[in-house]
Amino acid sequence: MSVRGHDRQIDNIEFNVSDIARSKAFYGSVFGWRFTDYGPTYTEFSDGRLTGGFTTGEAVRPGGPLIILYADDLEGAQQRVEAAGSKISRATF
Repeated sequence: MSVRGHDRQIDNIEFNVSDIARSKAFYGSVFGWRFTDYGPTYTEFSDGRLTGGFTTGEAVRPGGPLIILYADDLEGAQQRVEAAGSKISRATF
């Protein structure tokens, strides 16, 4: 059992956006998300179950958000990902 109880689940989702205030207004009004600001280029959101963030720190990336997965055994998870034919494009952290 995971210490956090989230082994092999989505841990965080990060959206690169061009306008944080506009994104907060949209997601807050449509989905009821709550926000915590961490400076002018990052705000965390919570939908009551999952957290993530909006950032203007990087360009809006084609293909959608960065999805961060949690694993109790990070090395084992990476081995399974690579064994399934995937390529690691960013170092684990």
